Amino acid sequence: MCFARKTVMRFASLMNSRVMESMNKDAKLYVAGHRGLVGSAIVRALRNAGYSNIVTVDKKQVDLLDQQAVAAFFAREKPEYVFLAAAKVGGIVANSQYPADFIYENLTIQSHIIHESYRNNVSKLLFLGSSCIYPKLAEQPIKEEALLTGPLEPTNDAYALAKISGIKMCQAYNSQYGTQFISVMPTNLYGPNDNFDLQSSHVLPALIRKFHEGRMMNAPAVNVWGTGKPVREFLYVDDLADACLYLMNTYAGSKIVNIGTGVGVSIRELAEKVSYVAGYQGNIVFDTTKPDGTPVKINDVTYIRSLGWLAKTDLLQGIRLTYEWFVKDY
Repeated sequence: MCFARKTVMRFASLMNSRVMESMNKDAKLYVAGHRGLVGSAIVRALRNAGYSNIVTVDKKQVDLLDQQAVAAFFAREKPEYVFLAAAKVGGIVANSQYPADFIYENLTIQSHIIHESYRNNVSKLLFLGSSCIYPKLAEQPIKEEALLTGPLEPTNDAYALAKISGIKMCQAYNSQYGTQFISVMPTNLYGPNDNFDLQSSHVLPALIRKFHEGRMMNAPAVNVWGTGKPVREFLYVDDLADACLYLMNTYAGSKIVNIGTGVGVSIRELAEKVSYVAGYQGNIVFDTTKPDGTPVKINDVTYIRSLGWLAKTDLLQGIRLTYEWFVKDY
């Protein structure tokens, strides 16, 4: 048998052997971005599931923008599995004002971690993307196959392009080196440890803060950006973490996987729900001079449902849990 044929057969055998590979409870797991919304939820889910050998480092210990520091960290720790949740994230304001920061930092962080995972023989890596990778006017609900079929939403194209590059990098390493790097595309997220800064947060945490402060100050009205007409899908972050663990234990392949509820809600309806949970009784005023962003954005979750996973937390319950955390801990 020729060398090329042997190589192909060994590669196929390696890929097949990993298809159903699951994480041992004592495996060393690295969660990059463990203090953020997603990373902290993944750490909670891992601990609840009985995993204890979890490696986390903050920026003072390892600067993920520093290639040599990341290389030294991987060489020292040798993690078996990697959850790549580290990223620079923000809402419309932050994305519009700091596009260079968003594209540079995200490209740099993910490139360092993905490459060092390959160099140090990581068994599996999970890359967290975002549903903003899809075209602005993609057919709804958005299937995974919609990637790169049309123009992006201009207000966050720098972030989206960085995430698309991460997906393509994972696929390229799988193809060339036989790695098992999977990519997931969550919809809009919210929950404990979210960013509630009104200048850089996403819509749901911003609404929570606005309506809470409106109630505390007895404000006659709360201002909400845009027309209220755009439709969005929201996923409680602990559900995302549950999906990530599920996929790390059951899924292999280069096909990207949408994660979400598959259910949309208008920004107007969302504002009304948050107002109700926060106990605010004033008026809701929509500032139509502000941008709406993408008209509709809902993930098609047919594929992940076919893999056996479903979201558990409905929107009103998730808002209540997030609001309780905000009042108690923020």
